[in-house]
Amino acid sequence: MPAKTIAIVNSTGRQAASLARVASAVGYHVRAQLRSKDGLVAQELEALQNVRLVVGSLEDKSLITNLFAGAQLAFINTTFWGDEVAIGRSLADAAKKAGIQHYVYSSMPDHSIYGNGWPALPLWSAKFTVENYIRQIGLAATFVYAGIYNNNFTSLPYPLFCMDLKSDGSFEWKAPFHPDIPLPWLDAEHDVGPAVLQIIKDGPRKWSGQRIPLAFELLTPTQVVDKFSLGLSRPVTYTHSPDKIDIRVAIPPGYRAQLDGICTLFGKFHAPYFGPDLQAQVPEKALGLWEGYRGIEEYAREVFPVEEEGNGRVWML
Repeated sequence: MPAKTIAIVNSTGRQAASLARVASAVGYHVRAQLRSKDGLVAQELEALQNVRLVVGSLEDKSLITNLFAGAQLAFINTTFWGDEVAIGRSLADAAKKAGIQHYVYSSMPDHSIYGNGWPALPLWSAKFTVENYIRQIGLAATFVYAGIYNNNFTSLPYPLFCMDLKSDGSFEWKAPFHPDIPLPWLDAEHDVGPAVLQIIKDGPRKWSGQRIPLAFELLTPTQVVDKFSLGLSRPVTYTHSPDKIDIRVAIPPGYRAQLDGICTLFGKFHAPYFGPDLQAQVPEKALGLWEGYRGIEEYAREVFPVEEEGNGRVWML
């Protein structure tokens, strides 16, 4: 029986690249859309066996048609490049027309539907809007909700997950999350691929219509810095800043609105990250798909220094 073909979009992203690596390694044909061939991840994907790159914009409807033609499966993680809702709907329509048998969409919650004065985070609510459209048109689809990436941490001065390197060699993480309220964590590069591949193997008979929280650890910020400290063998502390996220670099206006919403949603209201229904399924639902996950401590010890060196940092030398 010929191997099935998986169409993947935004393939240089952490989630998509993780699946492309794993799926191609076990014999699936991967059709990987990306905006350009620039960068190390694009070059890596191009060199993989069973991967064919499709280069161009997701606003190009003919490209989308060709992406899905002859494919049976799809993994779709839209981004805020362009109109995310319009692109998400266009992808879903093309997939339905092409007869995609199982459509796995990376979604996120819209907290405003729960009431309680919780705001909708703009970059998440767009995904939730697309999810509802996919349901409306009757695609056989599964919706994965990604936890906070371990890989978000950096000593570069980016907002929200900056591990600020101090003069004494210690690190400080400063964020609006309550220090004692658990958050869901995910090593996107290491664990999205195996988990989504298991969903694909199980098929829509088991997973169609379901939401799956992809997070393998449920840890408070205090527990996270403790594990980081163990992994790095140096002090790492957490500072709770419920009303403000430090912004020291230029960011897009849409992301600034997202950060303001995070301060309100998690700093003021202490809302569950995935909303009250999915949060209760962490981490058991993800562990049922893939048990070989990489946790925060292992990430801090084995991966964080390598990524930091790649970013030109020298504290580990």
